Amino acid sequence: MRWMWIDRVIELEPKQRLVAIKHISMAEDHLHDHFAATDKRPPLPVMPMSLIVEGMAQTAGILVGHASDFKEKVVLAKVAKATLSKDPTPGCTLRYTATIDRFTDSGASTNGVVDLYDPTTSYQDQTPAQPERIGEINLIFSHLDRNAAGTQYPEENFVFSDSFRTLLRTSGIESSF
Repeated sequence: MRWMWIDRVIELEPKQRLVAIKHISMAEDHLHDHFAATDKRPPLPVMPMSLIVEGMAQTAGILVGHASDFKEKVVLAKVAKATLSKDPTPGCTLRYTATIDRFTDSGASTNGVVDLYDPTTSYQDQTPAQPERIGEINLIFSHLDRNAAGTQYPEENFVFSDSFRTLLRTSGIESSF
């Protein structure tokens, strides 16, 4: 996976819960097109919902992968629920919290919440901004090597790439893969 939609893992309770954050920056190319200026309005840069869902998928996928010590290739099988109530903008931080609902040999289901930290909501006395719950994203993952069709995949874990290894290492999470 080339594109990372989380910046750091900040909490891990193995086989239970993982919390990750994503800082939204105008340096991200997709914000310049979503939504570009028109003759009738100025630009409106927002983080697209599809990328927020992907950020949760990466967060929950790491949790599910970590639960089996990354021995399984974990892939997103289904978005069971995805609701968002607000569009995040540059300067905001997203906090993804994923919990395992069910874990079996064939895969896992996860529940997730998305909180938004908006620095423009801090108080005059410099009290830090409080998070606002803006979404719920529930996902189902499959262990690819245990697929019902018996399809064979390469031995190397192509799902958890070097980018994920770097993210885990810089977040202080040890892995054996």
